[in-house]
Amino acid sequence: MYRDKTDETIIEMLKKDSRQSFVEIGQKLGLSESAVRRRVKNLTDGGTIKKFTIETGDANSTSAIILISVDSATDTSKVSAKLSKLQGVHTVYEITGQYDIAVIIRAPTITDINICIDNLRKVQGVFDTNTVIILRTVT
Repeated sequence: MYRDKTDETIIEMLKKDSRQSFVEIGQKLGLSESAVRRRVKNLTDGGTIKKFTIETGDANSTSAIILISVDSATDTSKVSAKLSKLQGVHTVYEITGQYDIAVIIRAPTITDINICIDNLRKVQGVFDTNTVIILRTVT
């Protein structure tokens, strides 16, 4: 789908604050509410915008990145699907390099992070893991 500079600007505005109304976005860009609505609908229908979601604050949680090697006899996508269903798993990435999967987990405490890591390691096909705890996020 073709996207112009205005579409890119709308996407960036929605990434920063998806609660902005189409009226507010239109005022900032010099467009009508209906023009913004139509553009967002086209971006959604065309698959550029997959979903609208919220992000909760991480003030009372701990996060970790777990790099996972998958047994060579196991289908990586099947392991990814199982991992994505575990409690505490925020995001699952299939990656290239030394590891096959990167998982972002979030939990209220380090103890809960450890439980989540133990559960990840029990998934059939997980061969090796390397965990890093996220100390802080710099934006």
